[in-house]
Amino acid sequence: MMNENPRLLTAALAAAGPLLLLAFGFLPTSLLNRNPQRAAQASTALSLGAFAFALLAGLSMLLTGPADLAVSIGGPVQAGIYFDNLSAIVLTVVSFLLAVVARYSRNYLAGDAAQGRFSKWLALTGGSVLALVLSGNLIQFATAWSATSLSLHQLLVLYPNRPGALLAARKKFIISRLGDTCLIAVIMLVYQTFHTWQFTSLFAAARELHQTGLGANQFQINLICFLLVAGAMLKSAQFPFHSWLPDTMETPTPVSALMHAGIINAGGFLIIRLNPLVTLSPAALSTLALFGAFTALFASLVMLTHASVKRSLAFSTIAQMGFMMLECGLGAFPLAVLHLVAHSLYKAHAFLSSGSIVNLAKAAWTPTEKPNSHPLTLVAALTSSLLITFGGTWVFQLDWRTEPGWLVLGSAFAMALAYVLWNLWSQALTLKLAAFGLVLGAGIAASCFTLHKLFNHLLGQNTWTNTQLGSWPGLVLVGTILLLFLLVLIGQTELPQWGQKPLFRALYVHARNGFYFNTLANRFVAALWPLKT
Repeated sequence: MMNENPRLLTAALAAAGPLLLLAFGFLPTSLLNRNPQRAAQASTALSLGAFAFALLAGLSMLLTGPADLAVSIGGPVQAGIYFDNLSAIVLTVVSFLLAVVARYSRNYLAGDAAQGRFSKWLALTGGSVLALVLSGNLIQFATAWSATSLSLHQLLVLYPNRPGALLAARKKFIISRLGDTCLIAVIMLVYQTFHTWQFTSLFAAARELHQTGLGANQFQINLICFLLVAGAMLKSAQFPFHSWLPDTMETPTPVSALMHAGIINAGGFLIIRLNPLVTLSPAALSTLALFGAFTALFASLVMLTHASVKRSLAFSTIAQMGFMMLECGLGAFPLAVLHLVAHSLYKAHAFLSSGSIVNLAKAAWTPTEKPNSHPLTLVAALTSSLLITFGGTWVFQLDWRTEPGWLVLGSAFAMALAYVLWNLWSQALTLKLAAFGLVLGAGIAASCFTLHKLFNHLLGQNTWTNTQLGSWPGLVLVGTILLLFLLVLIGQTELPQWGQKPLFRALYVHARNGFYFNTLANRFVAALWPLKT
């Protein structure tokens, strides 16, 4: 009993934030609209309180261990909290972002007739996300998953007189319901196969199957894993279900910040949380990796063609989610969590400061014109980055035999570093600048590898990897992904030479229009759910 009391305190601290936010969100809209400033102040205070409770819960967990509590509601259905290192990290990040967004919104929507209603739905959306992070079983997870989407929908249609906002919100609504359908099917199949929805029991059964094999349940388990992958792709705007995200820019900027920095990560969190189960199907993971890699490269290409700051940031989010799906598909779950944290903080800042981006760009140093550097500059940059990356791999003892995904992610990191060095050295390659580039690259690599080791230490013991990567199909997958990244690197460095060619100009026009997937999706939604004129 003495051991349970501290963990009960941990669970209570973790649950306090989302419960307070959800309670506030159920207040009548009419009451909040009559007192919009007080509603905004209360929403901000509760969000800050949720962040404080998340910090206290994380500290309590460090002292007492993870909390896993469940209370029976009726039959096999239970309500509970599953609070481990993953929950503590994500709960802290999301509650911090919610507090920042709520505080920003107080001034952003001051005087707006919809401010009270906005505060209500912001609290409900934030509380639903936090409840999702703490869910102790699949039923709770799916309920919070749907509640997050439905609450966000109210924020996306905050201004119902804007046809563009309505069309984008309806497009997201349809895709989200497809994701809900995948989770409902998973719930039924999981109970039929494992006779439980509790994460603790489910993970224990999955770990046993990792040792003994899938046996007679092979088809059902593979179907469960593919449905989880499909749900994650639908939730995190993966190709070809991505077009709703760039179109939701007519919502207030704070909503964009919360959506792109927090809510969009739900698909990745689903795969990371259920990794003991999803890794039972290497084929499902490999499918996720391939779609994630393609989404990352596709969205990166389209992003470069947009002058609109917020739309460019939206495609950046799609690309980042694609890269996170790639990390999950390769079984690099600790790296995916690190990516989640870094991207969330960066993207929230990017959206909330988007109004000042012109002044920031003027204040920053940028070359007036990128010269057509010698091809050997790219060779030197790529060679240097490979030496730095795999030298760091040896120093930090990162082994791709135990982490098969690291071969892809390490190579992708080397290519990104090569692009940084190429940008630096293509201006004027002097001995001093070359030395500075090498020192800079080594510093970046050391920082990334240190964080990698830290997150591996925090999360690596409870994750599995993609066992297919060592087989021939896995090697073909790895080779395909690396070739795609290399082609993009070469294409980026050759843009100055290709810019005037007719083929490139035609490609630019098509990329600027998202290769028309958005147009097709809009026509489908308009036919299925027409806007009233």
